[in-house]
Amino acid sequence: MPTGPAPTSSTPAPDTLPAEQEVVRICQELIRFDTSNYGDGSGPGERAAAEYVMGLLTEVGLDPELFESEPGRANVVVRLPGTDPTRPALVLHGHLDVVPAQGSDWKIDPFAGEEFDGLVWGRGAVDMKDMDAMILAVVRQMAREGRRPARDVVVAFFADEEAGGSKGATWAVEHRPELFEGATEAISEVGGFSVDVAGTRAYLLQTAEKGIMWLRLVADGRAGHGSAVNPDNAVTALAAAVARIGSHAWEPRLTPTVLRLLQGLSDLTGLPLDVDDPATVDRLLDALGPAKRFAGSSIRTLANPTQLHSGYKTNVIPGRAEASIDVRPLPGDEEAVLADLRALAGSDVRVEFEHRDIGLEAPAGGVLVDVMTAALQAEDPDAVVLPYMLSAGTDNKSLARLGITGYGFAPLRLPAELDFTAMFHGVDERVPVESLRFGVRVLDRLLREA
Repeated sequence: MPTGPAPTSSTPAPDTLPAEQEVVRICQELIRFDTSNYGDGSGPGERAAAEYVMGLLTEVGLDPELFESEPGRANVVVRLPGTDPTRPALVLHGHLDVVPAQGSDWKIDPFAGEEFDGLVWGRGAVDMKDMDAMILAVVRQMAREGRRPARDVVVAFFADEEAGGSKGATWAVEHRPELFEGATEAISEVGGFSVDVAGTRAYLLQTAEKGIMWLRLVADGRAGHGSAVNPDNAVTALAAAVARIGSHAWEPRLTPTVLRLLQGLSDLTGLPLDVDDPATVDRLLDALGPAKRFAGSSIRTLANPTQLHSGYKTNVIPGRAEASIDVRPLPGDEEAVLADLRALAGSDVRVEFEHRDIGLEAPAGGVLVDVMTAALQAEDPDAVVLPYMLSAGTDNKSLARLGITGYGFAPLRLPAELDFTAMFHGVDERVPVESLRFGVRVLDRLLREA
């Protein structure tokens, strides 16, 4: 397997927090556990990584619980008592699984957890073993100091997020809801990272995320010889349905989160905001640079064909053809989108569910948002914080079933030139060492006040 430059070690300044001293090591060691989730049960599972997490937590005197939804699919949860037991609890959570990585495509072994050029490289470096490491480093420091958070904090590390969470967060919510008793808010991934907007460093706080519908289109026809006339060809019917769905132009709709983001971008850039002018909206989203990859997908439903399956020989017309469609509806639009998809598929093609989950939109203000903003600005006084909608999904969807309102806040101050959003599920995933240390400081402040 190709290797990158020789790893280098970083030496923190003597006055840095203990959490800052160990966050890089924890991130590297988490990456070295191959927790690839193929979505079909064939991966190695999260058990080894979960046992490592258990060790880190028990070492500092905490009493976490490890439980499995099935052999190898392990979750870890521990509750930290707060100084004010009358307040609702906060869930601080991450996931231990990662998407697979094709090692030959990478500059380094994706599971080596190497550090060089001031970055930690490897699968999970941004999704989301970086945040897992920050959580663990801060919690360990608090335990060593005998310090309690402002309110009860349920710290959770889930399995299976990359396949929808049925063996992780969803399983925990359905089978172990008592673990989250009293919790009303949650913090997890894909928010709190910085982007450059017109020369200003802005942090994108995730206050919403799209819904998920992974659909299977099925066409049944009449099998036969490839040389014969066949008006009941399943491939033809399926191909037409896929083409209609893939080329459909979904109408834009700006949710409250997106409107607040656009207004913030207008304030920073001086560009006008006209919600009725798509070109104006696009120009504002362009100001996010590469981060438009996420935020720019939040103004309309998307439905992308991703897989086709049919037949076994060129001269045999198959009796069945299937396609997979990844649909991401805006929050609240799920039923209307499904009706449109059934109409686009046509009467000859069935629409079946592989996986379905809700969209979320949380308040972009309030005490917790204020505390997250203050924690960022304490470490980066010039920071501007903007809400945004994630075009994908997180385990906050599962916790929402218990009435828990979720936010994406994995705080990272990033170099303006780093295309951070491309790292998610991408090749050569990496996170700056200094960004990890920044995140530790922010999370430590957050738990003191939240």
